[in-house]
Amino acid sequence: MTERSPDRLAATPAPLEPRISHRHIEVFRAVMLASGVTGAARLLFTSQPTVSRELARLEQLLGYALFERVQGRLRATARALSLWDEVQRSWQGLDQVIDHALALAKPSQTQISVLCMPALSHALLPGALARLHAQHGPMAVSVATQDGPLLHEWMAAQRFDLGLTEEADVPPGTRSVALPALDEVAVLPATHALAAKPMLKASDFADQAFVSLARDDPYRQQMDAVFARARVQRQLLLETHSAVAVCAMVAQGLGVAIVNPLTARACASDRLVVRPLAFSIPFQVHALLPLHRPAVSGVDGLLEALREEINRV
Repeated sequence: MTERSPDRLAATPAPLEPRISHRHIEVFRAVMLASGVTGAARLLFTSQPTVSRELARLEQLLGYALFERVQGRLRATARALSLWDEVQRSWQGLDQVIDHALALAKPSQTQISVLCMPALSHALLPGALARLHAQHGPMAVSVATQDGPLLHEWMAAQRFDLGLTEEADVPPGTRSVALPALDEVAVLPATHALAAKPMLKASDFADQAFVSLARDDPYRQQMDAVFARARVQRQLLLETHSAVAVCAMVAQGLGVAIVNPLTARACASDRLVVRPLAFSIPFQVHALLPLHRPAVSGVDGLLEALREEINRV
C-alpha cells in the first residue's frame, strides 16, 4: 500500500463532531416547562418518542444525565437546574427579539432618525411632526441637530434616515429633495416705528440698529449685497450664528433684522412682529436622503408634512 504524504494527511478535513443544536435546547426547555416528556410533546406538537429520543441524544452529547426517573416521573438534576437558569435568560432575550420584530410592523413602532440644523428643529420640524401624527398616527422620531460640514459628513456616513439643511450642496451617498422656496422676512420690535409699515424697502433700514447673522453666513452675505447695492448704511453692532438668537435680541428691542420666515414665524409674539420685504432674498430648505441606508416607512409621510408646513407660511 502506498503511504500518503504528511501534507496530504494534513489536508484531509477532520470529521465534524456532533454538536448540541437549538432543537436539543428547545426539547430540554419543553420538558422542564411541562415537567415530563408527554407534556413536552404537546408543547412541541410532536410525539413522545421523538422527545425522548432528542432528550437522550442531548444527554449523550453532554456526557451527563439531566433527569432522574423517580416513581415514574422525571426529576431534574442539579446540572439540569443550573442549565435551566441559563436557558431561561437566553429565552427571554429571544422573546424580546421576537417582540421587537413584530412591533416593527406597527406604524407607531417605526423610528425615523432625523438630522437637521438647529434652527429647523425649532422652526420647521415640530409643526411637520404634528401634521405627521395627525395624518398617520403616532410615530417614533429621533431628532439630532448639527450645522454645516458635520451635518453633511454624518449624512454621507448614512447615519440618519433624513437630513434637513439650508445648503444646496449634496453630500456623497445622498440625494437632495428641494422643499418649497420662500423669501427672507424682516423682524421688528412690536413698538418700533417701522412696524407700522406693511412692507419694508431696503431704504427703510438706513441708520437702523441691525442685528446680523454671522459674517460667514451665506444669507448675511446676500443681505449685505442688497444693502450695498442700495447704498444703505446700517448700525451693525450685534451678530450671531443663530436666527433664533437674532429674533430674541430683536424682541428685546436691540434692533431690527432679517431672518428666514420659518424662524420668524416661530418666534413671533406680542413683542416681535414680522413684515415682508420689497426685495427678495430666497430661502429654501433641502431634505437629504441616504442612498445606502435601508428605507424606513414614514419618511415619505414626513417629507409631505414638511412641504405642507412650509406652504403654510
